[in-house]
Amino acid sequence: MSAKAGETRDRRWALRVAKSEDALVRAASDLTESSFTSFVRLAAVSEARRILADRTRFELEQSDWEKFMELLDRPAQVPPGLRKLFSQPSVFE
Repeated sequence: MSAKAGETRDRRWALRVAKSEDALVRAASDLTESSFTSFVRLAAVSEARRILADRTRFELEQSDWEKFMELLDRPAQVPPGLRKLFSQPSVFE
């Protein structure tokens, strides 16, 4: 995903990398037929989103929070087929 609509790209990144890293990233950007700058920017943004994805804050109304907590507090349920599956010998043994 690129910059938000109407957002100006006015920030500059200056990075020092090893020769081998530079060659690797340039080869990948060539293969994807994108500019080096676009490739690096999109890869960095994509990785940042991936890392931050499970750290996003979720807010719930009080009633929804109570339902959520009830679900977390209830005893675990074992589906009938799962008990049968785990009673059979493993294919890896």
